[in-house]
Amino acid sequence: MLDAIKKIVRSRFFLGAVVLIIEFAILVGVMAVLYESFLPLAIIAWIFYFVVLIYILNRDEIPENKLPWLVILLVFPVLGAFLFLLLSNNKASKEDYKRFEKSAKRIRPHLVQTNNIEKLKVLDKDAYAQARYLYNCANMPVFDKSKTTYYPLGEDFHADLLRELDKAKNFIFMEYFIIQDGVMWSSIHKVLCKKAKEGVSVFLMYDDLGCIATVDDDFYKQLQNDGINCVPCNKFKPILSHIHNNRDHRKITVIDGKVGFTGGVNLADEYINEYEKFGHWKDTAVKIEGEAVRTLSALFLSLWNMQNERQLDVDKYLCATKGGDCGKGYVIPFGDSPSPIDTEDVGKDVYMNILHCANDYVYICTPYLICDREILNAICNASRRGVDVRLITPHIPDKKAVFLMTRSNYKKLIESGVEVYEYTPGFIHAKSFVSDDKFAVCGTINLDYRSLVHYFECGAWMYNTECIDDMKNDFLQTVRKSQIITKKDATLSFFGRLFAETMKIFSPLL
Repeated sequence: MLDAIKKIVRSRFFLGAVVLIIEFAILVGVMAVLYESFLPLAIIAWIFYFVVLIYILNRDEIPENKLPWLVILLVFPVLGAFLFLLLSNNKASKEDYKRFEKSAKRIRPHLVQTNNIEKLKVLDKDAYAQARYLYNCANMPVFDKSKTTYYPLGEDFHADLLRELDKAKNFIFMEYFIIQDGVMWSSIHKVLCKKAKEGVSVFLMYDDLGCIATVDDDFYKQLQNDGINCVPCNKFKPILSHIHNNRDHRKITVIDGKVGFTGGVNLADEYINEYEKFGHWKDTAVKIEGEAVRTLSALFLSLWNMQNERQLDVDKYLCATKGGDCGKGYVIPFGDSPSPIDTEDVGKDVYMNILHCANDYVYICTPYLICDREILNAICNASRRGVDVRLITPHIPDKKAVFLMTRSNYKKLIESGVEVYEYTPGFIHAKSFVSDDKFAVCGTINLDYRSLVHYFECGAWMYNTECIDDMKNDFLQTVRKSQIITKKDATLSFFGRLFAETMKIFSPLL
């Protein structure tokens, strides 16, 4: 017990938290002293407060994003204005942005739209509209003949991932939010070391804050010593800044430009049920084979080159992707970036487009349901139109406050005719939509503000691919293991609802 406490106290997470608390306390203390003892400063501070207030009201963004700051300014007028100045500046550094733009400029010629878009126009106007959105707003082209394979559990994904990694001849890209030592990471690390010794170029990127409690501070240096090119993404610095919200939540593996993986599975043992963290862990992933893998490579390269002064050769790795004729349907791997990089809410809009186009059914899996009113209304309106809308969330939560906020949305959904289920065996971490036997998305994007607004995310949009039936059948099997929620179940206590609704006000900042 004592050793565990010492480890926590010495950890970068604990030290960083202490530094942030001290910074905040100093800010409050200095402001209080100067404000009380120096009248001219107090006048300047109030002028600054009104300037910030007018600026927030005049910002070009949805009211829900303005509301939490307006509440903070109302409760803590002058202090709130200074906090806004410190925490709302989520712009990437000039160096990072310059590298990202340079890389993106070289990537664009490799992601040109093909005549597949015209094929979709003839086949299905709804599919054409969704595909056109992804290219016009995110520069993500549509590919045909790329094979898709669905994994209903992290264990299935892990087994096939190891097999594909062992086949690598030229290069491996891996990008993950969480890595933690254990059975899963040890088996992957062993293959990566073997491949590096064989001359395969191995590149690994992980989110620094996502892994702050799961890997050592010098983890990337350890891997570099193993011959693995490794960098932490958006390295954590103990300073008060909104930029820490912009985490790399993507899960991507690319092998030789021929095989790619994405989905909800991180590289830690709970994702493959090697140990029970919150009951049985239900997660999903998808494998893509063929030309569509190029987009996953492009997503990896764009963020890698943003994090590194030493740029990878975009042309070399994107030209490595080969076409194929092994799959059916159409696939669009896509990425979403936070507002410092991109003003489009791509992940949200992909989900909204599926909801608007649905005629028969929409089946949704999400671990969190803390979204804005627009997407919540879209789910409800689809049900009111007669669409069979079903939603599965966890029964055993990983974060109790978030779970309560998720449950606070149940009543509105149920009253609109949505069937809400909780995955009784444990925690469902899958992020998926499947609709009308023809549309599906599998990826990393939760229905919460972090995923929809703040994080780097990715997913695979699919139309009439071979794995859509598998996704539908897996959902229906999961429903049988889940508990349907009634209006009575969805009724929260007075204080529970008060807490949830209060937290919702600040959810765009969390």
